[in-house]
Amino acid sequence: MNIFSDISLLWLIPLGLLCALISFFYYKNQFIESKKGVKASLISLRSFALFLLGLLLFGVIYEQKETKSEKPVFVTLIDNSSSMLNYQDSTGILNEIEDFKKQLEFKYPDKFDFRTYSLGQGISLDSIDLKDEISNHEVGFDFLYNEFYNRNVGGICFISDGNFNQGSNPIYSAKKIDLTPIFTLGVGDTLIKKDQLIRNVNTNEIAFYKNDFPIEIQIEAQKMNDVTSELSLWQDDKLIDSQALIYGDQDSEFKTVVFNVNASSIGFQNYTVRLKNEDKESSYENNRRSVFVEVIDSRSKVLMIAKAPHPDLTAIKQVLDKDQNIDVESVLLSEWDGTIKDVSLVIWHNPSENGKALQQLIIKENKPCLYMLGLNAKESFVNDLNLGIRLPRVNSIDQVQGAIQDGFQLFDISDKLKRAIKNWQPLSVPFGDLNHNGGSVLIKQKVGSILKESPVLFFNSSNGKKSGVIIGEGLWRWRLSNYMSSNNVNAFNELIQKTTQYLTVKTNTDPLRISLPKRINSNRSMIINAEFYNSSFERIITPEINFILTNNKDVSTDYTFSKKQFDYALDLGELNEGVYSWSAEVFFNGKRHSKKGSFVVEDISIEDIATRADHNLLNQISSNSNGNFYKLEDYNSLINEISLRRDIATVSYQESTFLDLIDWKIILLLIVLLLAIEWFIRRYSGTY
Repeated sequence: MNIFSDISLLWLIPLGLLCALISFFYYKNQFIESKKGVKASLISLRSFALFLLGLLLFGVIYEQKETKSEKPVFVTLIDNSSSMLNYQDSTGILNEIEDFKKQLEFKYPDKFDFRTYSLGQGISLDSIDLKDEISNHEVGFDFLYNEFYNRNVGGICFISDGNFNQGSNPIYSAKKIDLTPIFTLGVGDTLIKKDQLIRNVNTNEIAFYKNDFPIEIQIEAQKMNDVTSELSLWQDDKLIDSQALIYGDQDSEFKTVVFNVNASSIGFQNYTVRLKNEDKESSYENNRRSVFVEVIDSRSKVLMIAKAPHPDLTAIKQVLDKDQNIDVESVLLSEWDGTIKDVSLVIWHNPSENGKALQQLIIKENKPCLYMLGLNAKESFVNDLNLGIRLPRVNSIDQVQGAIQDGFQLFDISDKLKRAIKNWQPLSVPFGDLNHNGGSVLIKQKVGSILKESPVLFFNSSNGKKSGVIIGEGLWRWRLSNYMSSNNVNAFNELIQKTTQYLTVKTNTDPLRISLPKRINSNRSMIINAEFYNSSFERIITPEINFILTNNKDVSTDYTFSKKQFDYALDLGELNEGVYSWSAEVFFNGKRHSKKGSFVVEDISIEDIATRADHNLLNQISSNSNGNFYKLEDYNSLINEISLRRDIATVSYQESTFLDLIDWKIILLLIVLLLAIEWFIRRYSGTY
């Protein structure tokens, strides 16, 4: 036992002498009528009690060692992927695995701490059913490395066919467990058969409307000597493209083919890759693969509308036309078709009474609008628009420059724009102070060195509807000034681009919100979550939410969401492959709220690709870790080998614990007992 103290233990000698002297002088003049030696006993009792109290003040810590034994852990890691059943001898695999586990535990009942894990896309303690559609061996060995780090792992038995289709090569992750023997039990047939297969298809999950995107196909051929085949690409039932495949005389070949496809339709598009079936292939199931690509129209439509043409509108249009994600339409108010349904932003120059129908539509459809209040804007009409500003009823014109407002937070403005705008030509604005209230001002009016409170550009947001207001004319002069000073119009472009981007980004204020994945595998349950908010934006579960699911054959099924504590949930279970559309609606306080969308269910049966086991990979994993490879049917050889291994043994180790002496309750009891005995003897002897 090792003892440690904050104060040198040599000080215990003077401490003992001090305690004895204190006790001696205390009883020196005390008269005690009793037998001889009683006074000496009292001095000893008090001295010992004081000594123990002083000892506790030394902060004594002592080390206590304990010898422990740790049985080795034996881990069985089982590949639970469906490729384990792709072979002729696969009918009894589950029974053989169970027999191996029982025989192992029967022969070594007290030697090991047994652990069994199921390995597919991830690792779990679930029962083995060999139905996982993904096999990621890397994640299994990474888990064992982290889970049993610094533990006595006697051995690992990995049961697999050696095929994986996700993650990196498990040889590298298994190498991290270099001090533990890894035994492998191989499943399946390793004979090479005549076959061509689609190993992988790589493409974008999302493509943009009217843009081209690639579909890359990786093909593996085995013993397809001197055969010419064909690879074709189909969209639904329409042939898009094809390419001849010429195989040489090698036993194994790999080819990569890339098709460039134009995204001509919006929504989920189904593309199928097919290999021409050749004679005597071992499997035709792996000659076909389907992928779904979501084609979205990310373009924002901007409607520029005015009573008459104006150079300020041309300056803005020149900026927006350069953005491929913006579709700009310019129209005179007299030629407008009366609709803004698909419009993301309205830019309205010089609003007047003739545009009452347009303003009503903007309010009804909750569209963002950039109002450009030029010199011909009718103040009586503008003042009724509730834009947060009232124009003066004067005919005079003032020339003002612009200055960026400090503290503007709706979006970032570069220092380059802040410096550039100070030198741009002035705008023509109505003379006088503008009655402005509310909103976020980006640009203020500046006359000479005087910064006025009247704005040039500001933004409002109410009930989720955004609006911007530009006061004055002469934006075209700003663009020209920018070019003359820096030989480019980057600063002016930034101002217009960030203004339109802010106005076109939608704020989600819908009371009904539906959350679901855009794509899911057919072997997983489709779970949909929903939330509903009242007018105070409080989440409630009072109304019923109805859900209609329609498959690609136009068959619809009605559902109702289940209510949870704060939200809603709907479990659709496992769905067949295809594109599904959905709609959800709820009625609350006399109003109907609805949502709609689509998702795709994919049948990613890539486990069917494997027709030959990769025992070489298993053999290498074992040899790198001083383990051995056996076929599953020879598992008894593995069980017998374990008993001969000297590197698998129980580990004994010492564990040290540091304890404070002051925590010993027995010392406190001893001090109390000593003082109590002293007090009793004194009373018995007739003294106090």
